[in-house]
Amino acid sequence: MILEKRIPISYWFKIIKWDLLIVLIFSTGIHYLSVYLPNADIPISIGAFLGTAIALLLSFKLSQSYDRWWEARKIWGEIVNDSRTLVVQLKNFSSNEEHPLVKEIAERQIAWAFSFGQSLRKLNPLEDLKKRISLSDFQTVKSHSNIPLSLLDLQANSVRKLHKENEINDFQQVQIDGTLVRLCAAMGKAERIKNTAFPKTYRLTLHLFIYIFLITLSLSITHLHSIVEVPLLMFIALPFLLLEKIALSIQDPFENRPSDTAMTTIANTIETNIKDLLGETPIAKSLKEDSFYIL
Repeated sequence: MILEKRIPISYWFKIIKWDLLIVLIFSTGIHYLSVYLPNADIPISIGAFLGTAIALLLSFKLSQSYDRWWEARKIWGEIVNDSRTLVVQLKNFSSNEEHPLVKEIAERQIAWAFSFGQSLRKLNPLEDLKKRISLSDFQTVKSHSNIPLSLLDLQANSVRKLHKENEINDFQQVQIDGTLVRLCAAMGKAERIKNTAFPKTYRLTLHLFIYIFLITLSLSITHLHSIVEVPLLMFIALPFLLLEKIALSIQDPFENRPSDTAMTTIANTIETNIKDLLGETPIAKSLKEDSFYIL
């Protein structure tokens, strides 16, 4: 997630450098071809009309992409709330808050948050799990195709053990199970966003018409000197290309990019909160202060 800090120009340049190069090449080519095709001028009103239409389409695309990004952020907000709730319930419902299973479930919940974030980014969901869960739990989950789901299954089994040992009553077990159900539902919502691709035809069509607009505009201002025409066209292209790339990056909030939902940072917050509840020191890594984004 990009922070409210000064974003380096290199970041902006990196995401549109190839598009700017293409604009530079065709605008230069059109300018010098216009010398041999003097009647190729197009009324500038056509370019202005196309630009207005594309700006409206870009606005709609950006709105739809932001909706997906914001939904992802809300899902992880729910995960934070339910992770805290789970540990608070276990501590206060159990007749013995020092019961080993209470600490085991709390530690496993931390592991689940980190593993789920890794899984959504298509990274190794087993990373650092050994230091967060027991060896027997690790051996159980490592063969599963969905590691976070298997961790939730272990959570439910542990809650059932607490109930069998009469550490929690029937009503309390139902409440804790409800929290686990909400965590499982949050998994499904995030996986739906991850596995549902934004229509590629819409993106490619919009990208194509941005170039058609720029080519049309280039043909409309061929009467200008190349020193003026080419930089002017590139300057006009900047907001269109940047907005399109921003919309493209935020429509997929689980891709391990600066515009991502900050799942690792949120998992660090979950760890800090749960460790505080347990009276322990968190082992989460601190955020780099010089970075303009967090993951």
